[in-house]
Amino acid sequence: MSKLDKDQVIAAFSEAYTAVNGKAPSIEAKSGWYSVDGGKNIRLAELDAMITELGSTAPSKEANAVVDKPKKVTKKKPVTVTETSKSAVKKKVKKSDFSVKAFWTHKILETSRQSKLPR
Repeated sequence: MSKLDKDQVIAAFSEAYTAVNGKAPSIEAKSGWYSVDGGKNIRLAELDAMITELGSTAPSKEANAVVDKPKKVTKKKPVTVTETSKSAVKKKVKKSDFSVKAFWTHKILETSRQSKLPR
């Protein structure tokens, strides 16, 4: 097992994190555990492993090109009060025949015939 230098690992992680996310991370250290941006506490070895993960997940030029495409905006017809009230009247909620009281009554009687229902 190799010894990791705390300062070197934190500096390398900060550079990789800044390259991917565009902002410097907030790293809090407490008795051997490190919290990045208030997230889950991790050990220094896991922080070192995350450096390679951050390096491999750098955004590609193709991904940026997809994001930069403008989206088409369609105009929606303004909704009037009468249209909304009509649509609300048309929607009906179906009532089910399920009853919690009946379910438990059936379950109690099904498990044991000697059981009695409460008053």
